[in-house]
Amino acid sequence: MNKIVGKLYKKRRSFKDKKSLTPVFAAIDLGTTNCRLLVATPTPTGFAVKETFSRITRLGEGLVSDGILSERAIKRTIFALKLCAKRLEKYKTVRTRFVATEACRRAKNGPDFIARVKKETGLNLEIISFEEECRLGVAGCVPLINRNIRHALVFDIGGGSTEVSLAKIDEKNQAVIEGVLSFPLGVITVSEAFTGKGLSSAAYRAVVKKVLSYLQPFEKHYGILKIIEQGDIQMIAMSGTVTTIGAFHLGLPVYNRAVVDGLALSYEDLARAKRKLEKLPYAQKEAHPCIGPQRADLSLPGCAILQGICEMWPIGEVTIADRGLREGIVLDLIRKENAEAGKR
Repeated sequence: MNKIVGKLYKKRRSFKDKKSLTPVFAAIDLGTTNCRLLVATPTPTGFAVKETFSRITRLGEGLVSDGILSERAIKRTIFALKLCAKRLEKYKTVRTRFVATEACRRAKNGPDFIARVKKETGLNLEIISFEEECRLGVAGCVPLINRNIRHALVFDIGGGSTEVSLAKIDEKNQAVIEGVLSFPLGVITVSEAFTGKGLSSAAYRAVVKKVLSYLQPFEKHYGILKIIEQGDIQMIAMSGTVTTIGAFHLGLPVYNRAVVDGLALSYEDLARAKRKLEKLPYAQKEAHPCIGPQRADLSLPGCAILQGICEMWPIGEVTIADRGLREGIVLDLIRKENAEAGKR
């Protein structure tokens, strides 16, 4: 009897040991608007999500006016990061990477904020360049790229800036970045540049025009319009702006990532959604389950930036990505771990 119990115990312990040996990877993406966490384990084709967390902190609030991160925004953000740190306590992670983007790049007190985060949460955040942000964003969106089309235009409308990447699918079916651009217009910077809770028609058009002025040198250098004429390019859009538009277009009663991620919308669909958003009273935006009070003032600024991109490059369709930087970081970490394991 004791032998049988002993064997059962060994089997149970063996199963438990195997489970505990499964490597865990974690990424934090701290942007101008959001703080996002992803915890995952590797699979043969990518990774399986163990846990996600996202909170709107608006770290970049007021940054345009004085060039520093405000104490209120810092406190909100550190609170969210403490929640991330608490969630990570239960995992024995193999590799982690925690990054901060535009708000910390631009802020005079960005490095001081990073040091304070370390002191108060124990998390080691690093401020990454926009080039690295673009690389990781494209890596995170690779599963949505149509490999029968040889180019992808990937963009991320952030809170403090917008990043654009032109990628080419090479002979090995890998996405290789050919060019990147970052310009200082995001949903928070645009929202704070105009008074009131919305954008007037004149202000909206002014934003579109400004976006076009930032994109023209990029177009001149890479000739994307010629690629569009050949029908050899796909447009992929990341960010809360496009996921909100996707959910709003579908009329979802609550936000559903599984339905929105990978959704393809025509430019006509986008225009209809924008017109409906424009007519929606502010109070109804705040009450809308897929917009809410924290994004109500950001919806039209996001639409204006998106429209500028669509006017510059009339591809005709946008694939919405509810993925990006976090996913790119995790895939990067898994690749590095596999490469190092192969050398051992």
